[in-house]
Amino acid sequence: MAHEQSNRPNRLAQESSPYLLQHARNPVDWFPWGEEAFAKARAEDKLVLVSIGYSSCHWCHVMERECFVDQDIAALMNEHYVCVKVDREERPDVDNVYMTAVQLMTGRGGWPLNCFILPDGRPVYGGTYFPPAQWQRVLTDLHRTWTEDPERVRQQAARLKQGVAGAMAMPDSSVPLDEARRTVERMVANWMPRLDQVHGGSDRVPKFPMPNNYVFLLRHAVLTGDKSLLQHAELTLDRMAMGGLFDWVGGGFARYSTDALWKVPHFEKMLYDNAQLVSLYSQAYQALKKPAYRQVVELTIDFIAREMTGPEGAFFSALDADTEGEEGRFYVWTEAELQAALGHEYDLARAYFDIGGQALWEHGRNILRRGMPELEFARAFGINEAELAERLQRIRAILYSTRAQRERPALDDKALTSWNALMATALCDAYEVFGEKQWLGHARTSMEHLLTHCRQRNGGLWHSYKDGNASINGYLEDYAFVLEALIALYGVTFEERWLTEAMALAEHAIRHFRDEATGFFHFTSNLDPPLIARPMELDDNVIPASNSALAKALFVLGTLYDDDRLLGMAQSMMQAMLPRMANQPSGHSNWGQLAQWLSWPMHEIAITGPEAVTLREAFAPHYIPNRIFLGTSSRSELPLLRDKNLPGSMIFVCVEKTCQLPVPTVPEALSQLQ
Repeated sequence: MAHEQSNRPNRLAQESSPYLLQHARNPVDWFPWGEEAFAKARAEDKLVLVSIGYSSCHWCHVMERECFVDQDIAALMNEHYVCVKVDREERPDVDNVYMTAVQLMTGRGGWPLNCFILPDGRPVYGGTYFPPAQWQRVLTDLHRTWTEDPERVRQQAARLKQGVAGAMAMPDSSVPLDEARRTVERMVANWMPRLDQVHGGSDRVPKFPMPNNYVFLLRHAVLTGDKSLLQHAELTLDRMAMGGLFDWVGGGFARYSTDALWKVPHFEKMLYDNAQLVSLYSQAYQALKKPAYRQVVELTIDFIAREMTGPEGAFFSALDADTEGEEGRFYVWTEAELQAALGHEYDLARAYFDIGGQALWEHGRNILRRGMPELEFARAFGINEAELAERLQRIRAILYSTRAQRERPALDDKALTSWNALMATALCDAYEVFGEKQWLGHARTSMEHLLTHCRQRNGGLWHSYKDGNASINGYLEDYAFVLEALIALYGVTFEERWLTEAMALAEHAIRHFRDEATGFFHFTSNLDPPLIARPMELDDNVIPASNSALAKALFVLGTLYDDDRLLGMAQSMMQAMLPRMANQPSGHSNWGQLAQWLSWPMHEIAITGPEAVTLREAFAPHYIPNRIFLGTSSRSELPLLRDKNLPGSMIFVCVEKTCQLPVPTVPEALSQLQ
């Protein structure tokens, strides 16, 4: 077999996606997703291979090296199929449809995703990673079946299309909103036996950070005074931050841990994980006051600013796991490498990370993970905490500069609207807790860039931005997360222009995404070319479902504007989701947060007067799970602020538009929250 890239670029060379460009010199005659590929398939009566992945996907790289650069395999693919490459981050709608189909066929999913489909888009066969010999058999056998018995293939396609449509069916029942609290309590009760009380996180591997799960559990622990749940949340956050999942040298989290100990990560770094983890650790610091959480937030934001931010303020998507042909090579260390870099500080580093012991991984390399908190280690090592902190800072600086000489992981430098919005929200959350003005400035810059460069003439959003060009009509996730970011910016600045933008985008989403029959929102706009099924994203995952995020945003906007229509939309979605939440708590934690808002008192904290923003900042040390902040230094047309122009600056604590007597100080306001 001949393993080599072609000198002649294929059609993907004209694309902007870093993932598609990785395949631009494959000998496979790749098409991007689009009418040209399907027209060819119809004209030549060929099946279409849709191969889906993303730039930082390790097994995508492996299959490319083994199969897609092989001349013989490529010739087989080119002769019998029309081959289409898809970046799942650019086209999550296409990925959703064919991932559903492959999961129906095989019971599992993942990337690379390889799905064979008819020229009309209906799937017939698929799987994930295929080694070369198996891939050749699949290519040969499926072509033979299509040639000799096409009716059998079409029957399979009909069954699968029906299965995909069934898998995307909407909830067919709803319950009253007064069931929300009991649902939340049942979610937690069902969840507790599935939690790892020794190492944190779930009781299975691989372990994903699932930040939204822990935002929900942290809120529930504080709302109900559940000390055991609070301890589990703290345990999980501690272990994730101390394990190999967190890059102690350069900041930022890897995508998931391959083991129960959070030791060995899958080394790719994704913007969406790090954004949500900044939000989680900021809120956890507010609740628990652990200095280690502040360090995690600072190092992660520094990493994003340094390595994943473009000159215009947009955030890039991902860093690859692989360098020098090996997963994680950029991040791991041999004892000899550490000794050479650290000199007389090596003994401290060896003890701190347990080099050669718990830190040892494979090929004599170590993953920098920590076995105990700094105070505990300082006592065991016989030095004071201040000296330890100073020496660790020196060790980090040395290792960072040494590591910088290595081959760097590849960067996916497209900026996705939805993920950028998650990062803008994270910067607002971090600013709210820690007061770093530059973080708020960066949130503003990124949102200004997004609203300027990723806004369409019809008022909608583009999904992707790269090299000065915005493209791909926005998905529901873009609207949902941008709404949340705009609400977050308003909540820390009291600048109503952010809410004005949010209301305009909410109305656009309602016009183009809402399904009147169910009250939920489709993932794709009614302006998009149809796929074989129109996805509707309901279940929360590593990224919350776009419907749950939108429902939360509509609830907050409805509250701020006293808009019964928006509130009614959020509430009807909640009612339809309640029956399915308790048995799958991890997959409904963002919905669970909306249920918390509806079940426990939701405090509207209105602040007026010349010191409104200063008073808002004074709430920073206080974790209040159920609250919406609003305020003005002058006049406002928001209903809850309209009649509150009193002399001086005042805080009004309200629940369901009923306000207590105004008070001038934060401690007095906090006493009204009890």
